[in-house]
Amino acid sequence: MKQESVLSKINNPEAIRELKPEDLLLLAGALRQEIIDVIATKEGHLGASLGVVELTVALHYVFNTPVDQLIWDVGHQAYGHKILTGRRDQFATNRQWQGLSGFPSRAESIYDTFGTGHASTSISAALGMALAHQQKKDSRAHIAVIGDASIAGGMALEALNHAGVSTANLIIVLNDNAIGIDPSVGALKHYFEKVKQQNTSSENIFQALNIPYTGPVDGHDLEGLIVAFQKIQKQKGPRLIHVVTTKGKGVEQAELDQVTYHAPGKFDRKTGILVPKTERPTTKYQDVFGKTLVALATQNDTIVGITPAMPTGSSMKLMMDAFPERSFDVGIAEQHAVTLAAGMATAGFLPFCAIYATFLQRAYDQVIHDVALQNLSVVFCLDRAGLVGQDGPTHHGVFDIAMLRTIPNMRILAPRNEIQLRNTLYTLQLEIDGPVAIRYPRGYGKISNWELPFEKIDLDRGHCLKEGKEIAILSVGTMGDNVNEALELIEDRCSPSHYDLGSIKPLDDSLLHGIFKTYTTIITVEDSALAGGAGSAVLEWANAQGYSQTIKRIGIPDHFIPHGTTAQLQQEVGLDAAGIAAVVLDLQK
Repeated sequence: MKQESVLSKINNPEAIRELKPEDLLLLAGALRQEIIDVIATKEGHLGASLGVVELTVALHYVFNTPVDQLIWDVGHQAYGHKILTGRRDQFATNRQWQGLSGFPSRAESIYDTFGTGHASTSISAALGMALAHQQKKDSRAHIAVIGDASIAGGMALEALNHAGVSTANLIIVLNDNAIGIDPSVGALKHYFEKVKQQNTSSENIFQALNIPYTGPVDGHDLEGLIVAFQKIQKQKGPRLIHVVTTKGKGVEQAELDQVTYHAPGKFDRKTGILVPKTERPTTKYQDVFGKTLVALATQNDTIVGITPAMPTGSSMKLMMDAFPERSFDVGIAEQHAVTLAAGMATAGFLPFCAIYATFLQRAYDQVIHDVALQNLSVVFCLDRAGLVGQDGPTHHGVFDIAMLRTIPNMRILAPRNEIQLRNTLYTLQLEIDGPVAIRYPRGYGKISNWELPFEKIDLDRGHCLKEGKEIAILSVGTMGDNVNEALELIEDRCSPSHYDLGSIKPLDDSLLHGIFKTYTTIITVEDSALAGGAGSAVLEWANAQGYSQTIKRIGIPDHFIPHGTTAQLQQEVGLDAAGIAAVVLDLQK
């Protein structure tokens, strides 16, 4: 039987269990090639899924999925799982508008038993399922597949602590490839390296937690994996199997450059060589942040950089290369990152804590209790604020304004372009007095010459960008670009004014009084949740001041936004230029 023919016969895991043992290797080879072929042209998370091909086949062969419940931590590595569970024909739509999700989704398949997208949740979820089924006298297995980077997260350690005193039918598969998106960090990483080198069965950290340990097992030895899983399947209670894999397995370039090939974009499916990307005349916002932080740290030796496992994605890597002693990658530990920053702030340092907007949710209590309550000077640099595109609802950074606006002492700033972001960072390190959050989007800006001499700016002030009449549009951050495009579309039919709100908290009282005394209709535009967002702040302010003008808010509605390109999603919710223009014209009638 050929590789292609064996994969074509697999529409569900039951078909895998009917294969002859020698055909399982063919299936693994075909599965790996299918992932390569599709992701080469459609893009997505390559390295993680290539690294678990044999593991995926072995799990579905040995365990009776979906009765036995399989949970993939984060879910970057679940492409093979999706192909083998009836979604091969749809796989080319992965991460595309109205296509398959890039992560496991309960709404998509009964084989996706728990939705994931953020790290370190799988053991807690699997343990919860196992304890619930134990109450029902249901003996099915619950398998959590978690990476060495994710298992170091606080939530995973909390779950291990609980699992060790339970009798639940829980199997933890530690997928150890020594890397998350960037290389793994911390003491646990070094511990796992020692275990792999010694290859010993002496008591280890998991056995000390009353969780029996098996391993290390070669994660690319399919026959050995099946034997190990069949053995562990017969055991009782919580147990852990340590599987060693190589991220990017099967594509030489992906194995050698695991950071780039985590999500490489388009590449040649035969050679693995990346397809050259069109040169852009502008810079990613994350690089504006990273380069500016290095420049400021050169002048100010109190500046330190902190990131929870995203040095490359946030461009904190630039700071780590320039000032390694003043930069800290703390691993997948957002709570720790925030309180670490708070501790450093008490000692006179100025921490710039770079966290994706969607991941700051994971440290909300620490922002309130450890930073804001003590009014400590920590700068939260919220990369990827707003709609982020194909990663979908687990990654959209749309709740940060509503989440932070209620916190006393917190300032929230939304620079409208690269130059304002650069000068905001510069000004804060001169005059900060308490916690500040700066939000900026994923992707490229529109200004090529942004590395101008630093200029101190008034951070609490908004600005008039275009004077008009009757209607005033208040835009938040880079949404000003969409508003400008909208005004160009309707310039021959009406001429509203356009203002950059600037500071979301505190609001610019002087600017708002001027606007509300001049215009009959106010429109707010933000790429964040309408409930509790910047538009809500303006509404509350107007009510408190006794103004009664019509106020129309444009932003993210009260439901989770799916995946697709950012342009498609903005069009879907009416945040694109055409959508904004339509609202303006409707209000002018």
